[in-house]
Amino acid sequence: MSADAVRVSVRVKVPPARAFRLFTEEIDRWWRRGPRFRGSGARWGVLHLEPFVGGRLYESVAQGERTVVLETGRVTAWEPPHRLVLDWRNLNFREGEVTEIEVTFAPQGEDTLVTVVHRGWEAIRADHPARHGLDPRAFCRMMGLWWGDLMTALREHAALTASGSPPAGR
Repeated sequence: MSADAVRVSVRVKVPPARAFRLFTEEIDRWWRRGPRFRGSGARWGVLHLEPFVGGRLYESVAQGERTVVLETGRVTAWEPPHRLVLDWRNLNFREGEVTEIEVTFAPQGEDTLVTVVHRGWEAIRADHPARHGLDPRAFCRMMGLWWGDLMTALREHAALTASGSPPAGR
């Protein structure tokens, strides 16, 4: 793996097929809200992941009378319940600037190990605003914490749905 990549894993207490569905179909329920995690910032948006190769990862945000679509990804591999790959673009990326997110779902007894690898940052210039002025090592540490926070939210959501409690919005 490149030195400019991040790998984060979390064990969720559901089988792989259920973990895949939670990650993809219920993404808006577990993906954290707020300016740190969503393009909508303080506004209310709904995160969508279209379930097919070429499908979009996007957030729809109401702005007055209209809805704005903030696209951050495109599905490049759709292999339920084992693997999902997305081309990822921060909202401030220029044309041609893209990173890749690979999510795998591996059985661990009755549970699932969900692993996210976010790579391709070496192709994004060092002074890009998405890097927050950090050197590659510090930037990857920051991104690892960001993904860790999101994977914790997925684990919590999986625990709520497995217990029969209604899932809470984030």
